[in-house]
Amino acid sequence: MTATPGSSHAAAAPRPVLPLALTAMGVVFGDIGTSPLYALRECFSGPHGIEPTPANILGVLSLVFWALILVISVKYVLFVMRADNRGEGGILALMALVRPAGLRTGARSAVVVTLGLFGAALLYGDGAITPAISVLSAVEGLRLAAPGLTPYVVPIAIAVLVALFLLQSRGTARIGALFGPVMALWFATLAVLGAVAVARAPEVLAAASPLHGLAFFARNGGHGFLVLGTVVLAVTGGEALYADMGHFGFRPIRLVWFVVALPALLLNYFGQGARLLGDPGDAEHAFFHLAPEWGQLPLVVLATAATVIASQAVISGAFSLTRQAVQLGFAPRVAIEHTSAHAIGQIYVPVVNWALMIATITLVVAFGESSRLAAAYGIAVTGTMVITTVLAFFVARDRWGWPLAVALAVSGSLLAIDLAFFSANMVKVADGGWVPLAIGAAVYVLMSTWKRGRELLQRRLVEVTVPFERLLDEIRQRSPYVVQRPGVYMLTSRDGTPPALVRNLRHNDVLHAPAVFLTIVTEEMPSVPDAERLTIERPAPGFVRVLAHYGFMEIPSVPEVIGRLNTAGIELPPDEVTYFLGREIVVATALPGMALWRERLFALMSRNAARAIDFYQIPSWRVFEVGTQIDL
Repeated sequence: MTATPGSSHAAAAPRPVLPLALTAMGVVFGDIGTSPLYALRECFSGPHGIEPTPANILGVLSLVFWALILVISVKYVLFVMRADNRGEGGILALMALVRPAGLRTGARSAVVVTLGLFGAALLYGDGAITPAISVLSAVEGLRLAAPGLTPYVVPIAIAVLVALFLLQSRGTARIGALFGPVMALWFATLAVLGAVAVARAPEVLAAASPLHGLAFFARNGGHGFLVLGTVVLAVTGGEALYADMGHFGFRPIRLVWFVVALPALLLNYFGQGARLLGDPGDAEHAFFHLAPEWGQLPLVVLATAATVIASQAVISGAFSLTRQAVQLGFAPRVAIEHTSAHAIGQIYVPVVNWALMIATITLVVAFGESSRLAAAYGIAVTGTMVITTVLAFFVARDRWGWPLAVALAVSGSLLAIDLAFFSANMVKVADGGWVPLAIGAAVYVLMSTWKRGRELLQRRLVEVTVPFERLLDEIRQRSPYVVQRPGVYMLTSRDGTPPALVRNLRHNDVLHAPAVFLTIVTEEMPSVPDAERLTIERPAPGFVRVLAHYGFMEIPSVPEVIGRLNTAGIELPPDEVTYFLGREIVVATALPGMALWRERLFALMSRNAARAIDFYQIPSWRVFEVGTQIDL
């Protein structure tokens, strides 16, 4: 029996769309939903801001309008979201979809992996900046609503962020039910405030014509192109729509986008534009000035709540991304805690949480203002957008069977837009754009080093592995003492011999019966159907070889495997099983493989990886570890 592709989603009962849509509103749309706080402001008052003349206001609004239509509606919602990996989305799920079992070697596979890893690495940079700029931009509304609190804007923002990160270990199950209604109120507020302002200056609706956008470029030349680097702030969060597709399905997300989010965002952007037509000097506070004076403080409170929700979604996304990276072999094992007994997607990864908290608070303190942070924002987002489009092209060709001309026309058009945004953002590198690039580069080095190091380690282990037939010969020659208690030997090879068994046999002349060789196999799909979970072979009397197949969205459980084996007729009483684990002590050497500094980095990561006992939920009191030094 072998694990074969199949869809567990297809067999699942359809879930009600409207309740899912409300929940998705709170989880998926926080990032893009809070963009009106700073996107239009930065177009006119940021480092590369343009003078807010009536023609420029209509031109920028036209660019924002068509960015939302082309990038979010067309690219992500209608095109990329079709590329689901058994219902799951996100950059690593897309990479796994492009890299089927038969194409895991060669130049193309290397390119796909490099793109996928760097896209995932950039998302960590985005994950550090999004909470910082979102919360800070909301709290900055106090400068208008309560001027006396202006000196405390940064401390208040830091306090909100610290509280947010400290609460992560409790999970979002208890407060998650509030996310949807709060974001529904937020979008309703955006729509009402924008509609009132548009009613006072309906001429602003002319910006829906692409002619105003084209005229903007013709009029402003290179400066107009640089403004694209801030226009892109209006579409940050588009990747979240795709990444969170597995939690809700594409129908609820599409419903919320076209019925709620898109109309509300457009009304608010056009409302801010209408406000600027009447008062061009109000660019810095155009959003909060949409509300009457009595409503500005409540709007600050609501905006802060919305940005906290947006930050929560980004942090949870980083947790999920880390789990996928670990399962796919791109990151060492880390402690992963479940915060809900019912929702598998609700997890907490302490090391990622504290790293993001330190990075986010450092950014708030270092930059001090959301306008300065905006200079660092956008590069990570646009870089990931470019990579997503490239990978989606391969899916259109290989999975959907699109003709080359059609795939090139669609992907090429979208890629041209992505590259324009990315190029415009490159001028931000010196002003802070280096921050997400540095974070992304560091994460990429870690992930690629771990992947390459595991490949080399596996090769070294194979070189010293005793073939199974030779093991049987050695057993016949030694006639060891057979302990009538099961021994489960964990190993990474699908057909190797556990070093722990060989060393126990040679040093102690002891053999456990039955001897179960257990290998955890991560398939490049989100989940594996129950019927395909185990592959069981009996290579010789007294020996059982088991391959336990898991998806990259699942966390393997050895006790669960033991329970399934008992059900399958292989008697393994949990209280009698001894688990034998190998523990490789990696030593960096001058042997061919990686640069010495990368081997040392890999050795450091290997030493600090979470113990297999904890990661695979193995009872520690029944474990016997055997250490082996491996020269890398």
